[in-house]
Amino acid sequence: MSKNIVWHQSTIDKSQRQVKNKHKSVILWFTGLSGSGKSTLANAVDHLLFERKINSYVLDGDNVRHGLNKGLGFSDEDRKENIRRIGEVAKLFVDAGVITSTAFISPFREDRENVRKIVEADEFVEIYVKCSLEKCEQRDPKGLYKKARAGEIPDFTGISSPYEEPSSPELTIETDKLSIEEAANLVVQYLEDKEII
Repeated sequence: MSKNIVWHQSTIDKSQRQVKNKHKSVILWFTGLSGSGKSTLANAVDHLLFERKINSYVLDGDNVRHGLNKGLGFSDEDRKENIRRIGEVAKLFVDAGVITSTAFISPFREDRENVRKIVEADEFVEIYVKCSLEKCEQRDPKGLYKKARAGEIPDFTGISSPYEEPSSPELTIETDKLSIEEAANLVVQYLEDKEII
């Protein structure tokens, strides 16, 4: 980093924004295999929060790769950089007083923990969207597993690239056993129990 770059303190800080919003701000980090339901669940939670007039936003893995991270591939290094960048963006949203859902496979435990370290202790909520590989392949909403099995997609998480399950997530949501409504309500209940909302 250049020695000529100096942090400029905002006039209005995060705590003031949280008071104005009448809720705390956190990162809800949805992680899991492709097809596990991360984006669907994140958007269902976002809808419930929106109905309650809570400031929230979803940062979706595919959507972010259309803009901010469009130059990144799927090598281990690019995946790490993808998660680093989105972690920094999510931190900015938290500073703005927004409950921020991120729906990313984020296959590496270390990368998720690195994001946890850049925010305050209670501002990172890791949500393991747990679903068996078999069920994810059955769903295969984008046809990616079929392509991966045919060798058309290298470095595909769960097939030719590893997925490291969270060791101690704040929440584990089994989307092959729960409806999306049930799963979303569990996340909102967690936010209420922790007095985030």
